[in-house]
Amino acid sequence: MTNNGLILPKVSIITVVFNNKVNLSKTIDSIRNLKFRNIEYIVIDGGSTDGTKDVIEENMDFITINISEKDKGIYDAMNKGLNRATGEYVWFINAGDMPYSDDILNLIFDISKDADVYYGDTDMIDEDGNSFGKRTLKVPPENLTWKKMIDGMVVSHQSLIIRKSICGAFDTELKFISDIDWTIRALKKSVNIVNTRFILSKFLIGGYSRKYTLASLRERYKMLCRYFNPFYVLLNHVKLSFKFIIYIIRRRKLL
Repeated sequence: MTNNGLILPKVSIITVVFNNKVNLSKTIDSIRNLKFRNIEYIVIDGGSTDGTKDVIEENMDFITINISEKDKGIYDAMNKGLNRATGEYVWFINAGDMPYSDDILNLIFDISKDADVYYGDTDMIDEDGNSFGKRTLKVPPENLTWKKMIDGMVVSHQSLIIRKSICGAFDTELKFISDIDWTIRALKKSVNIVNTRFILSKFLIGGYSRKYTLASLRERYKMLCRYFNPFYVLLNHVKLSFKFIIYIIRRRKLL
Protein backbone atom coordinates (compact mmCIF):
# COMPACT_ATOMS: atom_id res chain seq x y z
CA MET A 1 0.00 0.00 0.00
CA THR A 2 1.23 3.51 -0.76
CA ASN A 3 0.85 6.95 0.76
CA ASN A 4 1.61 9.84 -1.60
CA GLY A 5 3.61 7.44 -3.74
CA LEU A 6 5.57 5.98 -0.83
CA ILE A 7 5.31 2.28 -0.10
CA LEU A 8 4.05 1.61 3.41
CA PRO A 9 4.99 -1.61 5.21
CA LYS A 10 2.17 -3.82 6.40
CA VAL A 11 1.70 -3.89 10.18
CA SER A 12 0.01 -6.78 11.96
CA ILE A 13 -1.56 -5.44 15.15
CA ILE A 14 -2.34 -8.26 17.57
CA THR A 15 -4.76 -8.01 20.49
CA VAL A 16 -5.02 -10.76 23.09
CA VAL A 17 -8.13 -10.76 25.30
CA PHE A 18 -10.01 -12.87 27.82
CA ASN A 19 -13.28 -11.81 29.47
CA ASN A 20 -12.58 -8.10 29.01
CA LYS A 21 -15.32 -6.78 26.74
CA VAL A 22 -15.29 -3.15 27.89
CA ASN A 23 -11.57 -2.67 27.49
CA LEU A 24 -11.48 -4.63 24.23
CA SER A 25 -14.08 -2.28 22.78
CA LYS A 26 -11.89 0.72 23.65
CA THR A 27 -8.84 -0.92 22.11
CA ILE A 28 -10.63 -1.83 18.88
CA ASP A 29 -11.99 1.72 18.53
CA SER A 30 -8.51 3.19 18.99
CA ILE A 31 -7.01 0.90 16.33
CA ARG A 32 -9.91 1.50 13.97
CA ASN A 33 -9.19 5.24 14.23
CA LEU A 34 -5.57 4.91 13.10
CA LYS A 35 -4.84 6.94 9.98
CA PHE A 36 -2.29 4.36 8.82
CA ARG A 37 -4.13 2.19 6.32
CA ASN A 38 -1.88 -0.83 5.74
CA ILE A 39 -2.99 -2.75 8.84
CA GLU A 40 -3.87 -6.35 9.49
CA TYR A 41 -5.81 -6.63 12.75
CA ILE A 42 -5.72 -9.92 14.65
CA VAL A 43 -7.78 -10.61 17.78
CA ILE A 44 -7.04 -13.71 19.86
CA ASP A 45 -9.73 -14.47 22.44
CA GLY A 46 -9.18 -17.16 25.06
CA GLY A 47 -12.75 -18.43 24.98
CA SER A 48 -14.45 -15.54 26.78
CA THR A 49 -17.89 -15.94 28.34
CA ASP A 50 -18.64 -12.33 29.37
CA GLY A 51 -19.77 -10.85 26.05
CA THR A 52 -16.30 -10.31 24.61
CA LYS A 53 -17.23 -12.48 21.63
CA ASP A 54 -20.17 -10.15 20.92
CA VAL A 55 -17.77 -7.19 20.76
CA ILE A 56 -15.60 -9.14 18.34
CA GLU A 57 -18.59 -10.05 16.15
CA GLU A 58 -19.67 -6.40 16.04
CA ASN A 59 -16.26 -5.45 14.65
CA MET A 60 -15.64 -8.23 12.15
CA ASP A 61 -15.84 -5.67 9.35
CA PHE A 62 -12.50 -4.38 10.65
CA ILE A 63 -10.91 -7.45 12.25
CA THR A 64 -8.86 -9.43 9.73
CA ILE A 65 -8.37 -12.61 11.76
CA ASN A 66 -10.15 -13.79 14.89
CA ILE A 67 -9.56 -16.90 16.97
CA SER A 68 -11.82 -17.59 19.95
CA GLU A 69 -10.83 -20.72 21.84
CA LYS A 70 -9.27 -21.83 25.10
CA ASP A 71 -5.52 -21.37 25.31
CA LYS A 72 -2.70 -22.28 27.66
CA GLY A 73 -2.11 -18.74 28.89
CA ILE A 74 -1.35 -15.28 27.56
CA TYR A 75 1.88 -16.25 25.80
CA ASP A 76 0.22 -19.18 24.05
CA ALA A 77 -2.40 -16.71 22.82
CA MET A 78 0.28 -14.28 21.67
CA ASN A 79 1.97 -17.10 19.76
CA LYS A 80 -1.32 -17.81 17.97
CA GLY A 81 -1.38 -14.20 16.83
CA LEU A 82 2.23 -14.31 15.69
CA ASN A 83 1.68 -17.52 13.75
CA ARG A 84 -1.12 -15.96 11.74
CA ALA A 85 0.43 -12.53 11.20
CA THR A 86 1.35 -11.78 7.59
CA GLY A 87 2.57 -8.22 8.08
CA GLU A 88 6.16 -7.08 7.75
CA TYR A 89 5.94 -5.81 11.32
CA VAL A 90 4.05 -6.95 14.42
CA TRP A 91 2.69 -4.76 17.21
CA PHE A 92 1.02 -6.16 20.32
CA ILE A 93 -1.77 -3.93 21.63
CA ASN A 94 -3.68 -6.02 24.15
CA ALA A 95 -7.17 -5.38 25.51
CA GLY A 96 -7.18 -2.09 27.40
CA ASP A 97 -4.05 -0.76 25.67
CA MET A 98 -4.13 1.71 22.78
CA PRO A 99 -1.92 3.42 20.20
CA TYR A 100 -0.93 6.78 21.63
CA SER A 101 -2.43 8.77 18.76
CA ASP A 102 -4.23 8.13 15.50
CA ASP A 103 -1.21 9.22 13.45
CA ILE A 104 1.53 7.45 15.41
CA LEU A 105 2.29 4.81 12.76
CA ASN A 106 2.54 7.47 10.08
CA LEU A 107 5.01 9.41 12.24
CA ILE A 108 7.07 6.30 12.92
CA PHE A 109 7.44 5.27 9.29
CA ASP A 110 8.20 8.84 8.28
CA ILE A 111 11.42 8.41 10.27
CA SER A 112 12.46 5.14 8.64
CA LYS A 113 10.77 2.37 6.68
CA ASP A 114 13.36 -0.38 6.99
CA ALA A 115 14.22 -0.69 10.69
CA ASP A 116 14.19 -4.04 12.44
CA VAL A 117 12.79 -2.53 15.64
CA TYR A 118 11.01 0.73 16.43
CA TYR A 119 10.60 1.73 20.05
CA GLY A 120 9.45 4.61 22.20
CA ASP A 121 7.86 5.59 25.48
CA THR A 122 4.54 4.62 27.07
CA ASP A 123 1.73 6.60 28.68
CA MET A 124 0.26 4.86 31.73
CA ILE A 125 -3.53 5.03 32.01
CA ASP A 126 -6.32 3.70 34.22
CA GLU A 127 -9.56 2.10 33.03
CA ASP A 128 -11.18 5.55 32.73
CA GLY A 129 -8.42 6.70 30.41
CA ASN A 130 -6.83 9.02 32.97
CA SER A 131 -3.11 9.44 32.36
CA PHE A 132 -0.50 8.87 35.07
CA GLY A 133 2.26 10.05 32.76
CA LYS A 134 5.16 8.10 31.35
CA ARG A 135 6.90 5.25 33.12
CA THR A 136 9.31 6.57 35.73
CA LEU A 137 11.06 3.46 37.04
CA LYS A 138 12.11 2.30 33.59
CA VAL A 139 12.84 4.89 30.92
CA PRO A 140 13.57 3.74 27.35
CA PRO A 141 17.33 3.92 26.77
CA GLU A 142 18.70 6.28 24.18
CA ASN A 143 20.20 3.36 22.31
CA LEU A 144 18.35 0.09 22.86
CA THR A 145 20.29 -3.16 22.61
CA TRP A 146 19.59 -6.61 24.01
CA LYS A 147 22.14 -5.96 26.76
CA LYS A 148 19.95 -3.16 28.14
CA MET A 149 17.36 -5.81 28.98
CA ILE A 150 19.33 -6.85 32.05
CA ASP A 151 17.16 -4.20 33.73
CA GLY A 152 14.00 -6.02 32.62
CA MET A 153 11.41 -4.64 30.21
CA VAL A 154 13.03 -1.23 29.73
CA VAL A 155 10.58 -0.63 26.87
CA SER A 156 6.95 -1.69 27.29
CA HIS A 157 6.09 -4.37 24.73
CA GLN A 158 3.16 -2.13 23.66
CA SER A 159 5.79 0.39 22.56
CA LEU A 160 7.82 -2.04 20.47
CA ILE A 161 7.14 -2.61 16.79
CA ILE A 162 9.30 -5.46 15.51
CA ARG A 163 10.02 -6.95 12.11
CA LYS A 164 8.11 -10.23 11.88
CA SER A 165 11.01 -12.13 10.35
CA ILE A 166 13.14 -11.76 13.49
CA CYS A 167 10.36 -12.69 15.93
CA GLY A 168 10.61 -16.09 17.52
CA ALA A 169 7.87 -17.74 19.53
CA PHE A 170 7.14 -16.77 23.12
CA ASP A 171 8.47 -19.34 25.59
CA THR A 172 5.28 -20.71 27.15
CA GLU A 173 7.27 -22.37 29.93
CA LEU A 174 7.69 -18.84 31.30
CA LYS A 175 4.45 -17.76 32.95
CA PHE A 176 5.12 -14.09 33.75
CA ILE A 177 8.06 -12.59 31.86
CA SER A 178 8.20 -14.35 28.50
CA ASP A 179 7.89 -10.92 26.86
CA ILE A 180 11.35 -9.99 28.21
CA ASP A 181 12.90 -13.19 26.88
CA TRP A 182 11.13 -12.73 23.53
CA THR A 183 12.38 -9.15 23.23
CA ILE A 184 15.97 -10.10 24.06
CA ARG A 185 15.98 -12.75 21.34
CA ALA A 186 14.52 -10.33 18.78
CA LEU A 187 16.99 -7.57 19.68
CA LYS A 188 19.92 -9.98 19.33
CA LYS A 189 18.85 -10.52 15.71
CA SER A 190 18.32 -6.82 15.02
CA VAL A 191 20.67 -4.66 12.96
CA ASN A 192 18.75 -1.38 12.75
CA ILE A 193 16.98 -0.35 15.98
CA VAL A 194 15.26 3.05 15.85
CA ASN A 195 14.45 5.20 18.86
CA THR A 196 11.41 7.09 17.58
CA ARG A 197 11.41 9.44 20.61
CA PHE A 198 7.62 9.30 20.48
CA ILE A 199 5.15 7.95 23.00
CA LEU A 200 3.90 4.95 21.05
CA SER A 201 1.19 3.52 23.27
CA LYS A 202 -1.15 3.89 26.20
CA PHE A 203 -0.75 1.05 28.68
CA LEU A 204 -3.54 0.02 31.04
CA ILE A 205 -2.11 -0.26 34.55
CA GLY A 206 -2.48 -3.64 36.26
CA GLY A 207 -0.96 -6.26 33.98
CA TYR A 208 -0.88 -10.01 34.56
CA SER A 209 2.58 -10.10 36.15
CA ARG A 210 1.63 -7.30 38.56
CA LYS A 211 -0.72 -9.69 40.33
CA TYR A 212 2.13 -12.12 41.01
CA THR A 213 5.03 -9.80 41.81
CA LEU A 214 7.26 -12.19 43.79
CA ALA A 215 6.78 -15.12 41.42
CA SER A 216 7.46 -12.80 38.51
CA LEU A 217 10.71 -11.54 40.08
CA ARG A 218 11.94 -15.09 40.73
CA GLU A 219 11.18 -16.15 37.17
CA ARG A 220 12.78 -13.00 35.76
CA TYR A 221 16.00 -13.64 37.69
CA LYS A 222 16.28 -17.22 36.41
CA MET A 223 15.50 -16.20 32.82
CA LEU A 224 17.97 -13.29 32.75
CA CYS A 225 20.70 -15.62 33.97
CA ARG A 226 20.41 -17.35 30.58
CA TYR A 227 21.87 -14.24 28.97
CA PHE A 228 23.82 -12.38 31.66
CA ASN A 229 26.24 -13.01 34.51
CA PRO A 230 24.13 -14.09 37.53
CA PHE A 231 26.03 -11.72 39.85
CA TYR A 232 25.11 -8.68 37.77
CA VAL A 233 21.52 -9.89 37.41
CA LEU A 234 21.26 -10.14 41.21
CA LEU A 235 22.85 -6.74 41.64
CA ASN A 236 20.35 -5.20 39.24
CA HIS A 237 17.42 -6.84 41.03
CA VAL A 238 18.58 -5.34 44.32
CA LYS A 239 19.02 -1.94 42.70
CA LEU A 240 15.60 -2.01 41.03
CA SER A 241 13.90 -3.21 44.22
CA PHE A 242 15.40 -0.30 46.13
CA LYS A 243 14.27 2.17 43.47
CA PHE A 244 10.79 0.66 43.54
CA ILE A 245 10.49 1.00 47.33
CA ILE A 246 11.63 4.63 47.22
CA TYR A 247 9.18 5.30 44.41
CA ILE A 248 6.25 3.86 46.36
CA ILE A 249 7.17 5.87 49.44
CA ARG A 250 7.38 9.09 47.42
CA ARG A 251 4.47 8.65 45.05
CA ARG A 252 2.23 6.16 46.87
CA LYS A 253 1.08 4.55 43.67
CA LEU A 254 1.98 1.49 41.63
CA LEU A 255 3.03 1.65 38.01
